[in-house]
Amino acid sequence: MEINFKRYGLYLVRWQLSTPILAGVLALLGSLGALVATVIANLVGGLIFFWVDRFIFTSETFAAQWEVRDDVRCVDCGRVARGYRLVRAKNYDRTSDPAPEFRCEACSKKKSEELKKLGVEH
Repeated sequence: MEINFKRYGLYLVRWQLSTPILAGVLALLGSLGALVATVIANLVGGLIFFWVDRFIFTSETFAAQWEVRDDVRCVDCGRVARGYRLVRAKNYDRTSDPAPEFRCEACSKKKSEELKKLGVEH
């Protein structure tokens, strides 16, 4: 499993931002008793942060988009294999490429390393 550190970092920030909101609810409802106030605070947190977490973990904003095809000729080595191409990532967009370049797995990994050196995050 590959970890998307942008998503994870945003999730950790979100987690910290939930603390003052939940603390505020607990302060307002403290007279109801600790257990009742905690249950209500968690329900309020769930109502708010479900939507935030859903965005964090499903948004295409944080994900690179790849296209994969079977039986293509690798643009680098010429081998016919499953082909990969990066379509879109931060600082990189080839969605309208009239002649997309597919690479076999080995050449795709090499190209990915080259793109990382150029600052293209994926």
